[in-house]
Amino acid sequence: MEQYYPYIKSLHLIFIITWFAGLFYIVRLFVYQIEATQKPSPDKQILGEQLKIMASRLWNIITWPSMILALFFGIWLIYMRLFFLSDAWMQVKLAFVVILIIYHFKCHQIFKQLQKGVVKHSSNYMRLFNEIPTIILFAVVFLVILKSAVNWIYGTVGIIVFAILLMMGYKIYKRIREK
Repeated sequence: MEQYYPYIKSLHLIFIITWFAGLFYIVRLFVYQIEATQKPSPDKQILGEQLKIMASRLWNIITWPSMILALFFGIWLIYMRLFFLSDAWMQVKLAFVVILIIYHFKCHQIFKQLQKGVVKHSSNYMRLFNEIPTIILFAVVFLVILKSAVNWIYGTVGIIVFAILLMMGYKIYKRIREK
């Protein structure tokens, strides 16, 4: 079984990448769907229908299967290396994974609303919402690569500073877009 570890790890990483790609892109499609509802007819209907099809294919064919497979191979990896569960970095990583799963289900809720034509959020809200997986991605990559070499104080401060920089970048982008 041990000889399969690198293959299982590779599959886990591949599906993590496709899961994140799906999460990043689905929220961009949410932005476009919301903005399409503010356009005049017939643009509103034509864009709305096309974006619903695109979102449905992305969500059901790429993002959901990627999450399921990433979690499946991740659980398999943990089973093969149970001793990692006692490491602080793994516990923190798994906490971020839980947050990512919650984010995924929130995206699913928004996806279903938009498929029905129900808009509960602004496009600006969605742009900010799209930064959550970016923060999680950075945190998890640094946790996995640095493992216990990371100083938790610096790591926490680093993630907070990174989040602040993302928000500042968003505000600058918003000002540029509004001009």
